[in-house]
Amino acid sequence: RSEALRASWGLGPDELAVLHVGRLAAEKNLGLLGKAFTALQASQPRRRMRLILVGDGPQRASLQAQLPDAVFCGLQRGEALAAHYASGDLFLFPSLSETFGNVVLEALASGLGVVAYDQAAAAQHIHHGHNGALARPGDEHGFCEAACWLLEDGETLRRVRLNARQHAGRQGWDGIVQLFEQHLRGALQAPPKVADRAGAAAIRGKAPGP
Repeated sequence: RSEALRASWGLGPDELAVLHVGRLAAEKNLGLLGKAFTALQASQPRRRMRLILVGDGPQRASLQAQLPDAVFCGLQRGEALAAHYASGDLFLFPSLSETFGNVVLEALASGLGVVAYDQAAAAQHIHHGHNGALARPGDEHGFCEAACWLLEDGETLRRVRLNARQHAGRQGWDGIVQLFEQHLRGALQAPPKVADRAGAAAIRGKAPGP
């Protein structure tokens, strides 16, 4: 966490950096960022916060016009990108077009309170209320409510951020192999389905039993 970087965003140690990382393009549903940030401000009128966008793309100019108080950091890579993640508090991910979305896991690994739709990587890695907050895909009101829930009290955000980092820490190759082995064992122990028995019998050249 870089207090110098946060200061360049105009934020003090106890103020909130609401982060988004990704390509600034129409298919990312970025219009929801402003709505969610406005909802956050309304829910916490005494708390100073800033919307921080990391990335570049064809929608940058229009977003800068829509969000004049937001900070646009441009494209960041490597250690600079890691510093931006680590210096945030909340992470808003409103995309509905992702197949996986590495930024979700990167934000969790950085210990951010992630708000996303319940699909793709977010559905796989976020347990609502435990290590992040989810909304039904396409439910903008639910997305804004999920973001506000994280700020209901200081303990909620602290707990969610701790759980996020712990979950991401288990996503290395050792953890992935262990999970894959668990799935294989579960598949081997599961009773065969009727269709499976029919296929096996067809291979042996005889009709399946009841």
